[in-house]
Amino acid sequence: MITVNDVSLNFSGQTLFKHVDLKFTPGNCYGIIGANGAGKTTFLRILSGDLEPTTGEVVISKDQRMSVLKQDHFQYDQYTVLDTVIMGNQRLYDIMKEKDALYAKEDFTDEDGVRASELEAEFADMDGWEAESDVSRLIQGLGLSEDILYSEMSTLTAKEKVKVLLAQALFGKPDIILLDEPTNHLDIHAVEWLEDFILECESLIIVVSHDRHFLNTVCTNIVDVDYGGIKMYVGNYEFWYESSQMMQRLIRDQNKKKEEKIKELQEFVSRFSANKSKSKQATARRKLLDKLTVEEMPASSRRYPFVGFKMDREPGKEILAVEGLTKTVDGRKVLDNVSFRVNKGDKIAFVGEDEIATTLFKILMEELEPDAGTFKWGTTITTSYFPLDNSAFFNDCDLNLVDWLGQYTADNAEEGTESFKRSFLGRMLFSGDDVYKPVKVLSGGEKVRCMLSRMMLFGSNALVLDQPTNHLDLESITAVNNGLIDFKGVVLFASHDHEFVQTIANRVMEFVDGKLIDKMCTYDAYIAGAREEMLARLNG
Repeated sequence: MITVNDVSLNFSGQTLFKHVDLKFTPGNCYGIIGANGAGKTTFLRILSGDLEPTTGEVVISKDQRMSVLKQDHFQYDQYTVLDTVIMGNQRLYDIMKEKDALYAKEDFTDEDGVRASELEAEFADMDGWEAESDVSRLIQGLGLSEDILYSEMSTLTAKEKVKVLLAQALFGKPDIILLDEPTNHLDIHAVEWLEDFILECESLIIVVSHDRHFLNTVCTNIVDVDYGGIKMYVGNYEFWYESSQMMQRLIRDQNKKKEEKIKELQEFVSRFSANKSKSKQATARRKLLDKLTVEEMPASSRRYPFVGFKMDREPGKEILAVEGLTKTVDGRKVLDNVSFRVNKGDKIAFVGEDEIATTLFKILMEELEPDAGTFKWGTTITTSYFPLDNSAFFNDCDLNLVDWLGQYTADNAEEGTESFKRSFLGRMLFSGDDVYKPVKVLSGGEKVRCMLSRMMLFGSNALVLDQPTNHLDLESITAVNNGLIDFKGVVLFASHDHEFVQTIANRVMEFVDGKLIDKMCTYDAYIAGAREEMLARLNG
């Protein structure tokens, strides 16, 4: 158990949060959410003991072992993968090394024998004899080969290191597990495996994540860092989001009787409680929801940007034809004779390896020449592009936000006015003097909101977006998600966000070993079997 008593933190003269009183109990998974800069990771550091609060205390029993997902990918470069994962339980690792040193001594004394016997007993109590097989199971579950167990960490790729460090955090049945963005850089199957692991885990787990599908699947509670306070609510992210939106509506509706509000909220809770899943986390969440009172419902004052794409012209029948595109990048054939047609109403998610989708998008937007093949947009099609790397739009640019946006409104008298631009930026959460900041000093999330604003001004009927949710907080991700759902034109996009892909795409494409899998279905259906079916057909 973790008990937080009257914790406050002042950082650089600013109060991030104050008077926080919370209790985290075993068997539950807590998702920490909040806007970028609200203090989610900082709060996690306080819980881990890595950062002292300004006031208050965090109480954890001394017999509780805590495991924290490490963020330094170079910290263990001199160690093997096996040693790195076992160091997730530092005491076990120390015992193993002390044992090895004793048995390697040429002058093994009686005292050494007594000490070795003590270590062997403790080693057995900690399931030390199962350590290597446990590490192997974790590594393979995350999609790595057990052949790398004796490889040095320095020889691994960045994505492989991420998986090894995650395995380290999960190793040895820790009592408390703290995970900061654990799904970053994980593929579909690794995320699914992690979800299953957490759902069956009896530890106290606390996660910070921007992955809504992940939070919905694993969380029994949501911890909201908002406006200087931290509050805990029962339920997963979807329950928190929908109930907080409902509470805002009910608070605004002064005419509705209290009894009617209570009945509506109770029906809402019942719908979320009726979860057929038998997992430990889902069962725990259902029991907590059953006890929930109306007074405990979240009523967040969180602000959401406005993201809406309107078409100046309806697209015709001919959208995009791609024939035999081939491209080699740095000696590697990224695209190999790729052909497909885009139809009216298509919202296509490109999943899988990032470089392939990025290369294809750059070719379609004429930023890159193909080695072979052709593509042709329909005569009625106008495009807007959200590139993976937006630095060219901001680096060395001395314009403020108003003038930067003005570059894309010059042809329209109404949109060119100062009041229009300020109002438009206000809807994207840039207010007051913020609109006069130079764009080159903006944060990653602020730059993304600028790029989305630019796209919205174009009135295009075909959108191409390469990882549009990168750097965004949950509120902005939700706004972009809803904006693309409502958009009536054509969308080609790449994303690792499960919920984002599932709710937007009606068609999924993936390049596997140079072959294009193209399936008209939802993302969940694709994962559930369509992918394997198409692969078998291609290889058959």
